[in-house]
Parts: sequence; structure tokens; C-alpha cells
Amino acid sequence: MCLYFSILNSEDGEIFNNEEHEYASKKRKKDHFRNDTNTQSFYREKWIYVHKESTKERHGYCTLGEAFNRLDFSSAIQDTRRFNYVVKLLQLIAKSQLTSLSGVAQKNYFNILDKIVQKVLDDHHNPRLIKDLLQDLSSTLCILIRGVGKSVLVGNINIWICRLETILAWQQQLQDLQMTKQVNNGLTLSDLPLHMLNNILYRFSDGWDIVTLGQVTPTLYMLSEDRQLWKKLCQYHFAEKQFCRHLILSEKGHIEWKLMYFALQKHYPAKEQYGDTLHFCRHCSILFWKDYHLALLFKDSGHPCTAADPDSCFMPVSPQHFIDLFKF
Repeated sequence: MCLYFSILNSEDGEIFNNEEHEYASKKRKKDHFRNDTNTQSFYREKWIYVHKESTKERHGYCTLGEAFNRLDFSSAIQDTRRFNYVVKLLQLIAKSQLTSLSGVAQKNYFNILDKIVQKVLDDHHNPRLIKDLLQDLSSTLCILIRGVGKSVLVGNINIWICRLETILAWQQQLQDLQMTKQVNNGLTLSDLPLHMLNNILYRFSDGWDIVTLGQVTPTLYMLSEDRQLWKKLCQYHFAEKQFCRHLILSEKGHIEWKLMYFALQKHYPAKEQYGDTLHFCRHCSILFWKDYHLALLFKDSGHPCTAADPDSCFMPVSPQHFIDLFKF
């Protein structure tokens, strides 16, 4: 009998200790996510319903801020395939939708922006893209702060002024960014044969990247000035009707394709290209990141899809399409 009570007490004590440990663990996690201001709001699911009308099954409306909080952009910027996509999305929000974000969504927006800037300062990856984003954001904030009282501005005006000061500091840091020269005694870009260098240039979809690479060596400069290269770039981004409206000819009557590209870029949006994008499931009305590794290994679509053939229901969502989903 004593042995029985001894075992019972032991088991009760173990259960109690486990429950106490679990409670303490949950509390630590809760405190961590509450106190860590640099962490995006935590959600286990990385997808969200996008519904434009209230129904008995789904009450309320999905907002841009809610989607921004739920879709784990902090992790997405660490993926090189998704980095440019997130930056472009932040830029579009900065231009027109910043005041649509709730206080929590604003906080997440600037936390993610901070991580992007620090990443660029560390690895020097695509600083021009971030400079453009910060320029658009600072212009928007200046207009909002000057017009306070004339437009809806969620949050204290002093917070927005501090954010603007932070952005100006980031711009200065990026302006002072110095690319460290890599010491490498192995094969360099200049050692590659001409046809390989030419092939590399033809794979660029941004004219400024071609111009930048052309400044590295005289050989690359010569290849970067090739008329055929700029013609292909113009044909990739723009339609023939657009060419006719902005035709630029040389003294000899040849089309100046390089000048044409930059002239057309001022008047028309260039074709966007991303390694990976958010996806929208037409069957479930769910917006989500598609994890290709999980999809291959476990046939996991990235969200709880009920369609018989999920892949046929998915469509990629451009940054502008993402914004448009919440304009209602």
C-alpha cells in the first residue's frame, strides 16, 4: 500500500512538474514575442484568407495590414529568390498605402525595413534597390508630416518624425557604403572568354545592372555597349507600339537602343521579374508562400487546400496585384 502511494505521489509530482515546466516555457515564449520589438508578430500559419465580403463562415474583412503581419516577410528577405519581391512590395506600400496600415502593421513594416537595410550594409547586395525604396519612403513621410491634420495618419506625429530621421540616417549609411575589394588569386571575371562574358550580360533584365557591370573593365564596357544587347532588353520590357512613340535615331539613322531603353523606362513600367512570389489559391481564396522543397518532399501546397488538383488553382501574385487585392 505504501509502495502504491509512493508511486502515485511520484507520478503526481512528475505530472505537476511537467505542467509547471510547460507553463513556464509558454510564458517565456509569450514574453519573448511581446518584448522583442524587432520581431514580426508571430503566427504559426504563413497564409491568410483574402475575402472581400462578410459571410456566416468568415466574419469581417481581411486588411492589407493584417496580411502584411501574417505572411512572414522577415523570413522571406533572407531568401535571395524572394528578397527583391519584398522590397518592391514595401516600395509600393510606401508610395500609396502607408496610411492604410494599422499601428502593429506599421511597426512590422519598419522592423522588416530595418532588417533589409542591415542586410544590405552587411552583404552589399543590391544597394541601389534599397536606396530607391528609402527615397520613395522619405518623400512620402515628408508629405505626410507636412500635411498632418489634412490626412489620416495612424500614430503619434513624433513617432513618424523619428522614423523619418531613421530613414535619413540609413540613406547616409548607404551613401557611405564602401565595397571591400576581394583578394582572390583564383579565376576572376576578367579571365572568362568573351562569349561567356557576353552570355552573362544577356541574362540581365535591368539596364542599370548592365551599365554598372560595364564599368568594371574596358572589355565589359565594350560588351555592355552592344546595340543588339539593348535591343533585346527593349523588346523584353516594352511593346513595338511604345518604340514608335519614343523612337531615337543616331546621325547615321540607326536606332539608339540604349537611349531608347532609358527613355521608355521613364514612360512605361518595365517588366517585373522575381525568383519567387506569393501565390493565390483561387479555390480557397488563400494568399501564401509556396515552399517548393516541402511541395516536392511531402506534397505540401503551403496551405490547407481542399481542391482535388491544388496546383491548377495557384496563380503567382505580383507586388502590385498584392496591393490590389485589398483595394475594396
